[in-house]
Amino acid sequence: MQLLDELVAEHDLIEQVVGSLRAYVSARAAGTTDASAGPRFVRFLQLFAGHFHHAREEDVLFTALRERAELPEEGPLGALREDHRQTAQLLESMTPLLERAALTADDAAELERLAVRYSRILWHHIDAENSVLFPESAARLRKQGVLELPSRAMTPGEAEARALGLTLVAQYPPIVDREIVRGDGCVCCPALVGNCPGLERAWWSESEWDELEGHLAEG
Repeated sequence: MQLLDELVAEHDLIEQVVGSLRAYVSARAAGTTDASAGPRFVRFLQLFAGHFHHAREEDVLFTALRERAELPEEGPLGALREDHRQTAQLLESMTPLLERAALTADDAAELERLAVRYSRILWHHIDAENSVLFPESAARLRKQGVLELPSRAMTPGEAEARALGLTLVAQYPPIVDREIVRGDGCVCCPALVGNCPGLERAWWSESEWDELEGHLAEG
């Protein structure tokens, strides 16, 4: 499904730029770089990650899953939508600090705190979508006869933001956060048993549970 392929490819760039943001924020806190890249990070995250990427997930994919596959808003969709809300809120809080010409010690500490929180939510979010949402979406929509979903071209502003992201990754090599546990599947998702009961409990039909029990009995 072309839209899903596009979203996965966009995740690759978004993930790298978020790692670059962490590297940049650390450099700003250490006083080893200036403020010039701050607004460029904001522009990429607002226009490309937000207005282009997240908007197509919610407006096209999530809508198709609700209306065509009859999946509930609760569970995975609600948890992923909440991730979008939280990251947008964190970016809004970071923006004045990223655009500030000079940072106090308190400013720098707060920016680092926000950047760490932002990156960890977004990285977990990407893992959950790549390993669970997208494969399940393709299978469940196909069962309903939906073989393709509409996409759209980037606006000139979104394309410019994407180009900025590529430049930022080259300028600030992405960090690797050794303190975050990442991986495939629901078990690595912080939303599990919090605001999401898991894929099986939220989405599986009775026939799917019956199939599982049959496979277990055969084993």
